[in-house]
Amino acid sequence: MNQDYIQPNNWSIIEEGFDAERVKSSESIFSIGNGAMGQRANFEEQYSGSTFQGSYIAGVYYPDKTRVGWWKNGYPEYFAKVLNAPNWIGINVTVNGEALDLATCKEVRNFRRELNMQEGWLSRTFEVTLQNGIALKVDAKRFLSIDMDEVGVIQYHVTALNSAADITFEPYLDAGITNEDSNWDDKFWNTLSVTSEGSQAFILSHTMKTKFHVCTAMQTELSLNGKVLNETPSVSKSEHNISFSHTAKVAKGETLTMTKFGGYTVDRNHDKNDLVSVAQKTLAKAAALGFDQMLAQQKEAWAEIWKMSDITIDGDVKAQQGIRFNIMQLNHTYLGKDARLNIGPKGFTGEKYGGSTYWDTEAYCIPFYMATKDQKVARNLLEYRYHHLEKAIENAEKLGFKNGAALYPMVTMNGEECHNEWEITFEEIHRNGAIAFAIFNYHRFTGDFSYISEKGLEVLIAIARFWKQRATFSTLRNKYVILGVTGPNEYENNINNNFYTNYIAQWCLNYTLETISKMKEGYAADLIRVIKKVKLTEEEMSDWDQVANNMYYPYSEEHDVYLQQDGFLDKELITVKDLPKSERPINQKWSWDRILRSPYIKQADTLQGFYFFEDQFSTEELERHFDFYEPFTVHESSLSPCVHSIQAAKLGRMEQAYQFYLRTSRLDLDDYNHEVEEGLHITSMAGTWMSIVEGFGGMRVIDNKLSFEPKIPEQWEAYSFKINFRNQILKISVSKNETSFELEGDKSMTILINGKEISVKPQEVLTV
Repeated sequence: MNQDYIQPNNWSIIEEGFDAERVKSSESIFSIGNGAMGQRANFEEQYSGSTFQGSYIAGVYYPDKTRVGWWKNGYPEYFAKVLNAPNWIGINVTVNGEALDLATCKEVRNFRRELNMQEGWLSRTFEVTLQNGIALKVDAKRFLSIDMDEVGVIQYHVTALNSAADITFEPYLDAGITNEDSNWDDKFWNTLSVTSEGSQAFILSHTMKTKFHVCTAMQTELSLNGKVLNETPSVSKSEHNISFSHTAKVAKGETLTMTKFGGYTVDRNHDKNDLVSVAQKTLAKAAALGFDQMLAQQKEAWAEIWKMSDITIDGDVKAQQGIRFNIMQLNHTYLGKDARLNIGPKGFTGEKYGGSTYWDTEAYCIPFYMATKDQKVARNLLEYRYHHLEKAIENAEKLGFKNGAALYPMVTMNGEECHNEWEITFEEIHRNGAIAFAIFNYHRFTGDFSYISEKGLEVLIAIARFWKQRATFSTLRNKYVILGVTGPNEYENNINNNFYTNYIAQWCLNYTLETISKMKEGYAADLIRVIKKVKLTEEEMSDWDQVANNMYYPYSEEHDVYLQQDGFLDKELITVKDLPKSERPINQKWSWDRILRSPYIKQADTLQGFYFFEDQFSTEELERHFDFYEPFTVHESSLSPCVHSIQAAKLGRMEQAYQFYLRTSRLDLDDYNHEVEEGLHITSMAGTWMSIVEGFGGMRVIDNKLSFEPKIPEQWEAYSFKINFRNQILKISVSKNETSFELEGDKSMTILINGKEISVKPQEVLTV
C-alpha cells in the first residue's frame, strides 16, 4: 500500500493531522532549498520523537574513508558525502517551565503543514495542550531566499489560548551535529569559535580533511502582538552551541513572535577570514528588509521561475500536483548560478548517494535545464565535466588505461571516483557514454557548437580512447566485445556484451569521428589546437573506426530483438505480473544472489538505448523491444518509469504512458518505493518533466527544428508547457481536439507538427 496522506492540491503540498509515524517521510517531502543550501522540514521546536535532522550546503563535503571487507586495486579511497551542516533553524519553546514537544504533549489538534509551491515557502500550524494544561496555537512559516541565497527566514508565532503564560523562546545554532550516514562515525566538523554580538550569533567551523570553512549565523527579533520588544536576551554558550533566551509574560489571547534570520557564509564564495563579517552584513540586510518584504521578494522570484518552467494540467489534480512538486524540487536543488555545482540524486533532502554527481545529470537533468532556463545553465553542467577531465583520465589510469583515455566517475564531488561497490565503480562504464551524449544533445538543442570546439572535443576524444581500449577483439566472433560490465540495469552484474553499453560505445566512437570531420570545415584552428594538445593521430582514429564498425550485439532470431546481454535467454523468463505481490520490491525481499539470476530489470536498459537513439530504430523495432522487455521490468529505480512513459506514448499506448507518468511524478508523494524518509529522488524528477514534454507532447529536435506529435491522456482536459529553444520561447497548449502554439519575441519560427512544417508567427496563436 502506498502512502496517501498528502492532500490533492494544484499549488500546494498539504498534510493534515499529526502522525508521529510519518514525521520522517514528511521531513523529506516538505524539504526546501535555494540552490546554495537546503534543509529537511525538521520542526523548529524540540522534538523527542523519531526524526532525521538535515541541513546541507551546496558543494561542502567530506571524504568518508571507504569501508569494504576486501580491498581491490583501483578501489576509491573514500566515499564523498554532502555533510549534515550546523543547524540554524532551532527555536526551543518553554511554557511555564514545560518544553513544547509534539512527542510528549497531552494533545495535538488541527495540525497542518503546507509547502506552497507557487510562492516558495513552508508553513506549519497546530494547536496543542501541554501536560501542564496550557493550550497554545503555533503558526510557523519559513523559506530559503532565492534572491539572497545565504539567508533563510523563520517567523514563529505562539498564541496563549486558555490562560496567561510565561513563554520562553530559545533560538540557537548547533554545530555539534552528526551525519545519519557515516562509514566510521568520524567527526566531520571542527568548531573554531562561538561568538555573539547584540542580536546576532555566529559559529565558525570547518570540515575535517576537506577544510571547508563555514560561518553559521543567526539574528533574532522578538515581538508581542506585532510590537517589537527591545529586550536584551541572555546568552548561553557551549563548545558547539550558542543560544539566546527571551522570556515574556503573555496574556490569554496574546501572540508572542520570534523572527529568526539564519544561514551560512562559506569560503567557497568569500575569504575564510571574512566569513563572520560577511554574515553580519548579510543578516543585517535581511533584518532591515524584514520578514514581510523578504517574503514578497520570494514570491516574485518564484513567479519568475514558474513563468518559464510551469506545466499546467487541467482535469487531474494529482497529476498537476505531481509535476509542480517535481519542478519545484529541481529548482530547490540547482538553479544554475554556480558552475562548480551539480545535481545530487537526493538534492538537499537526505544523505543517501552522498549528494554527489551521477550520470543522472547528463541523461535526465540537462534536457529540463536546457528548455526551462537560459542555455548557459546547461552549458555550466557540461563545463563541470570538462573541468574534471584530468581527474577522469587519472581515474582511468588507476584501472590500467593509457594514452589519455578517460573514465568519468560513477559518483563524484571533485572529479575523483568515490563510489565503492566494485560492480558499479568498475563496471557501470556506460556513464561515459551519457556524458558524450549530453554534449551531442546540447548542440542538437541549442545549436551552440562553440562548447564542442572550445572544450567538448577534448572530452569526446578522451572518452573515445577509453572505449577503444575497453573493447576486446573476439576471434571467436570476429567482432569487438565489451566484457565484465553492469548496464543501467543494476540487477545484473559482471555480464558480457550489455546491448546498451556496446551501443553507446559504438555511438561515442562514431560521434567523435563525425565531430572531428565537421571541425575540419569551420573550426580548423580549434581542431589543430586540440589534436596537438592531446597528440591524436590518423592511425588512432582509424582504430576507433574499426572498433565502431565491428561491434558485437547479442541478438535473438526467435524473438527478433537485441538481447540485453549474452545469456539473457538462459534465465527463467517469468514476467513481473506472475511475481507474488508479497515478494515486491525484490530489492527489499530477495537475496542479491537470487536477484542476479532472475530476469528482472531494475530500470530501462536496452530500452534506454532506444530512448537515446530513437532515430536509429524504426517504430516497429521499438514496439518489439518494448513488448519483450517491459514485462520483465520491476521499475525499482526511480529513473525507469519516465523512459517507459515516453516510449509508451510514442507507441500510442496512452493508458500505459499515463500510469508510468503518475508513477514517476508521484514517486515520492505516494512513496512507491517505501523509502521516502531517506530523501527525495531529485534527478528522476527531471524525467517526469520529460514524460510530459517528450512523451505526451512528442517534442523532439529534427533537422534543427522543434518537432511535436502531441497526444493527451484521457484523464486530462488539457495541458501546456513552455520551451526556450535557441532563445525563442514557445508555449504549447494541448487539448482533446487541438494543439495551439504561441511564440514570444519578434521573429517567426518553423516547427514540425506530426511531420508537417508549419510557421509560427510571434504574438499570434496558431491552432492545429
